[in-house]
Amino acid sequence: MLALLLALTLPAREIVVRPAGPVPTVQAALARARRGDTITVTPGVYRTGNVEVRVPGLLLRGAPGAVLDGGGTDAILIVTADSVTVRGLTFRGVGVTMTRDQAALRFVETAGCRAEENRIEGGYFGIYLERAHGCVIARNLLRGSGRTETRNGNGIHLWNARDVAIDSNVITGQRDGIYLEFARGVTATGNVSTGNGRYGMHFMFSDDCAYRDNHFEANAAGVAVMYSRRVTLEGNAFVHNRGAAAYGLLLKDIRDSRLAGNTFADNTVGLYAEGASRNVVADNVFRDNGWGVRLLASSEEDRFSGNTFTGNSFDVTTNGLTHTSTFDGNRWDRYQGYDLDHDGVGDVPFRPVRRFAMLVEQHPPVILLLRSPFAGMLDLAESVFPMLTPETLVDRHPAAPGRP
Repeated sequence: MLALLLALTLPAREIVVRPAGPVPTVQAALARARRGDTITVTPGVYRTGNVEVRVPGLLLRGAPGAVLDGGGTDAILIVTADSVTVRGLTFRGVGVTMTRDQAALRFVETAGCRAEENRIEGGYFGIYLERAHGCVIARNLLRGSGRTETRNGNGIHLWNARDVAIDSNVITGQRDGIYLEFARGVTATGNVSTGNGRYGMHFMFSDDCAYRDNHFEANAAGVAVMYSRRVTLEGNAFVHNRGAAAYGLLLKDIRDSRLAGNTFADNTVGLYAEGASRNVVADNVFRDNGWGVRLLASSEEDRFSGNTFTGNSFDVTTNGLTHTSTFDGNRWDRYQGYDLDHDGVGDVPFRPVRRFAMLVEQHPPVILLLRSPFAGMLDLAESVFPMLTPETLVDRHPAAPGRP
């Protein structure tokens, strides 16, 4: 108790790590540090493997050119104390192992941690939070090895974490850019996640989270949101995710969530929804995708309104004739109705599900005939004698042609 009281009353110090100085390593600095101290790492390459940070309230910061190197075999820093900030360091050389999720920077059972303005190069896992809460991960640059999925970890990885802010990070070349599992109350804002080997972002069993103004581009399979409730996705861009199994955003078993103001552009599938129920999809742009929305019949009571569909090969498709989801008040570039009373609402309902699209759902190789006269004949027949579009998927109040 006396030692703790002394630690709380002693003034904070700065401990300088310098290769030729009295404190030549991070390990040596941590051995001297007490609560509230600052450890400043000067430029140089420091071999640092499996080092545990146990001192609470510590600021560990790096000057430009300060590099912590795991030697290709070890994890680097493992923080187990509360209120520790790691800022401005370069991490590299995290060891790859099939038995442990080794990370450049790992926070374990901590509160109030911060990882800011760090650079992680060729890491296995980058920044890893395990049973942590009240933390901030901001303005870090993470570049994975770009290797195969089994030999490459996630950029920012949260497991059993809550109330975490992930802000303004740039992530590329990882397995998943951002991965969350059993997380709650997480916000992600202004991140850029591109060129990752699997998902730009991937989260499961993570309720009450919000993701705003993030940019996900050219990831192998897009972004996947699974088994979660009360999720908000606003102002994000899902672009250039192309491939046989790629999509801008996958929703699987998602309920009571909101997607608003997002952009889905140049994806194989813009939005893929399976078992997604009671979600609001409003004021999004679906542009130049293969499929704008693939809404499977297992999705129930989803509401699409105020969205813009333009340049998609198929605006909306489904795999069943029975639906409880609805479309109302959307803008469709294929809409050829009229607005006699000039109220901005088309006077004729719009059926967004093409007959040819339903045929492709049942027989995928038929997609080769997309630009053929055959596809046009089927669509014309459906417009004259509508048979396949589920009545709830008919937009009865489409925006009038030419309306912005």
